[in-house]
Amino acid sequence: MKNHQEHNQLKLDLLESISRERNLPVTIQRRVVLNALLDRDDHPTVDQLFEDVKVRMPGVSRTTIYRALETLVDLGLARRTNHFEASARFDGNTDHHHHLVCRRCNHVEDIDHPSLKKFTPPHLGNIAFEVLDYSIHLEGLCAECQKRGSKSAPKKQTAKRPRALSR
Repeated sequence: MKNHQEHNQLKLDLLESISRERNLPVTIQRRVVLNALLDRDDHPTVDQLFEDVKVRMPGVSRTTIYRALETLVDLGLARRTNHFEASARFDGNTDHHHHLVCRRCNHVEDIDHPSLKKFTPPHLGNIAFEVLDYSIHLEGLCAECQKRGSKSAPKKQTAKRPRALSR
């Protein structure tokens, strides 16, 4: 398997080639944001990436980070991961994978388990919806929150849940 630097360089090279194919400029901001994202494995928020990038590029704005991330997602070089109780997070791992989400601190990490690889989305019958991708989010308490807090269930913030798939 390739080391971290080689992997990052391959992604940066891919950014250049895809950008050229689509006649998009390869900006230093996009390169730095992609590199900052690839240097992390904790599915950072825009604010977390902003803190990383402003060290490398003083004067950069949150808007620039957000726009660069949106472009990277559009180009298929990053993914937006969402769960109901937290801000959007971004992931440099664009391979199909699933997540563990801590309900207390909102920590997100990848999970690679053989049983999850066997999952196939159900046929939706008469619901007019084509599944293009899916991600399983398992919610619970991370190791740090288990150490710090009581074993009782964490308080969930109230968030609007999507309506059920029943018709």
